[in-house]
Amino acid sequence: MLFQGLADRLQDTLQKLRGKGRLTEKDVSQALREVRMALLEADVNFNVAKDFVARIKERAVGEEVLTSLTPGQQVVKIVHEELTELLGKEEAKISTASNPPTIIMLVGLQGSGKTTTAGKLAAHLRRQGKKPLLVAADVYRPAAVKQLAVLGEQLDIPVFDMGTSASPVDIVAGAKGQAGKYGQDTLIVDTAGRLHIDEELMGELKEIKSKAKPQEILLVVDAMTGQDAVKIAESFHESLGIDGLIMTKMDGDTRGGAALSAKSVTGRPIKFAGTGEKLDAFEVFHPERVASRILGMGDMLTLIEKAEATVDKDKAKEMEKKIREADFTLEDFFDQLKQVKNMGSFDELMGMIPGMEKIKKIQGAAVDEKEMGKVEAIISSMTIEERREPSLIGGSRRKRIAKGSGTKVQDVNRLLKQFDGMKKLMKQMSGQKKRGGGMDKNLPFLQ
Repeated sequence: MLFQGLADRLQDTLQKLRGKGRLTEKDVSQALREVRMALLEADVNFNVAKDFVARIKERAVGEEVLTSLTPGQQVVKIVHEELTELLGKEEAKISTASNPPTIIMLVGLQGSGKTTTAGKLAAHLRRQGKKPLLVAADVYRPAAVKQLAVLGEQLDIPVFDMGTSASPVDIVAGAKGQAGKYGQDTLIVDTAGRLHIDEELMGELKEIKSKAKPQEILLVVDAMTGQDAVKIAESFHESLGIDGLIMTKMDGDTRGGAALSAKSVTGRPIKFAGTGEKLDAFEVFHPERVASRILGMGDMLTLIEKAEATVDKDKAKEMEKKIREADFTLEDFFDQLKQVKNMGSFDELMGMIPGMEKIKKIQGAAVDEKEMGKVEAIISSMTIEERREPSLIGGSRRKRIAKGSGTKVQDVNRLLKQFDGMKKLMKQMSGQKKRGGGMDKNLPFLQ
């Protein structure tokens, strides 16, 4: 998860404050020194970190907080509010043209992930009911045109190109004509990048901006580049005037300083975040939700949205009935596993559940993706009959399943034992509910 190191430090520091019945100004100052150090180690811009801590201190040492019955909680609330403000306060929406098509121009350095991001953005906008057209205006890197064509084919989204001999300005003009003819309401223009910012690059981008008059100029920045990303954003904004940023590789194990500094330094919001390699690993950037995740408060709204977009509602109702009636099979479990996997990594999903990060720390309950892959392989190696009736799986069948899944017989035994325990638990819970009683205090998960 992005900000993992920063999140751990901030959560530990604020937990110390939560545990105090009474706070002094000295307690707050000491905690804020730790917060400042955590921000600087996360590669947050020095001035941004300094101003952030100063704002918190100004609010946190007031009499209303220090004399409160829950002063620690009040300080955490202030940190959450200031962190949300630092990240952009609220979701920044895409501007649209009053007379379509809306033109979105993606800019950035070579290697930032512009072309892939163009495909991801197009897929996202289509889910919002738009009709996007991808425009291949990077004429200096032949592979870019081909890459965009492949992405368009994978996503079933049209791509407009005029090869590499036409000028980018002519390509955008041609795309506008095609959009009007075929009813596409949004052009996503993939422009050329360079290894570094130079006058030639900026001159070309300024010409496209002047002639195409885009509603949005979005800078694509690699979050893994830390402070360099902020400098790049500052330079592009000064020269071109950007409307927002798209941070890529936000799922990486990075320090996260770029995302925390970008809004303050450029005055422009982060509008989207790339959260993985898959083409659907792309999210609207919600400052308040990200702040909550950093502070270990979870992000149930994003989790619900992911579930609504991924989980089949009819199947979910059917599954609920099966669980109530304790008629849950390995085939059902396998189906659920696949649906959850489509929502993202298990670790990412757990991070969205309030309090789960704390439980993971205490119990070392990190989800092992390899183990989940092993479970999937074992169930895949079973016949449909075996999945529906695990009691059929005797010794010889267990050997066959282990061999077919590349695992050991012990792994198959463990899965079957765990599944049997889960079924018994469901039956017990179902029985309690039918009798109208409370949950059995002896249930494993309540111990």
